[in-house]
This record gives sequence, C-alpha cells and structure tokens, in this order.
Amino acid sequence: MEEVVEEREEQEGQPEPIPEPAPRPARRRGRTALLICTAAVLGLVAGTCTGYLIQADRTPTKLPPLSQPVLKQSTGKGPEPLSAAQDRKVRTDGDLRKLLLKKPAGAKDVGWPTSHDGWMDLAEYADMYTKPGDAFGDLVADEFRRAAVTAWDTGDTTVEIRLIQFRQEEATAATEYDENARYWAEDQDDTDSWPLPGTAKGMVYVHRAPVREAGYEPYYTAQASAHRGDIAVEVWISGDRPVSKKAIMDLAKRQMERL
Repeated sequence: MEEVVEEREEQEGQPEPIPEPAPRPARRRGRTALLICTAAVLGLVAGTCTGYLIQADRTPTKLPPLSQPVLKQSTGKGPEPLSAAQDRKVRTDGDLRKLLLKKPAGAKDVGWPTSHDGWMDLAEYADMYTKPGDAFGDLVADEFRRAAVTAWDTGDTTVEIRLIQFRQEEATAATEYDENARYWAEDQDDTDSWPLPGTAKGMVYVHRAPVREAGYEPYYTAQASAHRGDIAVEVWISGDRPVSKKAIMDLAKRQMERL
C-alpha cells in the first residue's frame, strides 16, 4: 500500500508530456499550373476570335484575272539554224568516225582487231577492261551511247584513239569518265604529266617505266585524257622506246581541235 502511494507521488511530481502537433494536410499540387494553362488557352481562343472578326469586316482583296493578254505573234522568218562551226552538237550527233584523226601516210593497220568499221559497241568496249562484266554494268549505268575508234602502226610506235559518247540524260558521264581516267593515269609510278591546252581539265601523261607482261617484250606508253561536251577522248601511244612529250601532246591537241 505504501509503495502504491509513493509511486503516485512520484508521478504527480513529474511534468505532463507535451502533446505532438497534428500532421498538416498535404498540399494539393497542380492546381496553379492548371489555372495558368486554362488562362493561356482562353487567351489564345479569344485572340483567334478577335482576329477572325477583324478580318471578316475587311473588304476582300481582289485576285488577279486568270486570263492573260494575248501576245502578238511575230511575223517574218525565224533565225537560221546554227552551222556546224557554231553548234558543236551538229557535228557530234553525226558520224563520230569523221571526227577522228586520219591515219598518216605510210602508216599500217594494227595487228589486232580494234572495232568493226570504226565503231565499237558496248560489249566490245567493255571487253577492253580487266573486268569486262563490271565495266559493262558501269557503262550501262553511265548511259553509254557509242564509241568510235581508230588505230595505226608507224613501225616505231602504235597509236590508238577512242571517242566515247554518252547520252548524259541523268548525269555528265563524260566528265566523270575523264576524271576516272586521269585518276588511274596519275596512280602509276614514274609518270610525268602536263595540262592539255584548249581543254578544261585535259591532261597528257608519259609513263617512263615500261609495261611488262608475260609473253611480250617490255614496251613504253603515253596517254592523253580529256572530254568535250558528251564525248570522252582517249589517246594512246606505245612503242619499244620511251614516248616523248611532244609526240603525245601534238597528237592529243590535233584530235581535240577536230571536236
């Protein structure tokens, strides 16, 4: 009994515990953002309506008449067509074989077939590449039209000239063909090069190192590459001795003059 009384006295002497504050209610988020978005939408709708009402009150702008004034047809004869000297297309659409250099006096035909009557079709021309199948597909894609070829043997040297014409309905294939020929010529070792006068990017190359093939005597080559319009030009000289710059340059210049 005394222990109970003492325990109560001890409890009455201690301070009462402070009650914990009640948790605050969570704040609702998104209400302010929703009010701002709603106000923006209402402002946009109001602005659109106001603009529409202002535009509706304005006088419509008159459209120009659909019919145009009739132009008077000129009288008299039209201009004369350009001559071959003025219009290069007149010459290049004709017989390309006539634009090839003529075989010099005393020169002989080469000992291998180059073409039929001076013409080379797509298959014959592609067969001159190391990979004829790939070349055939590339020439078809490049819109190959035709090729005129001539060749002769002077005894000391052999000359071959090719004029390759493209349709050029989708791309300037003659230009690309010329660039590709220059790339392979410049890729060879021991090669000297010079610009071909009278052309945009035509070049003349003399290869000082001989070509060596199994079963053949070593031989030297020189070449020229250029283009004019839709025609790519190839000029080749080969012989037992190194070809001079003068020989290939003179031959290439005379061929380009005929185009």
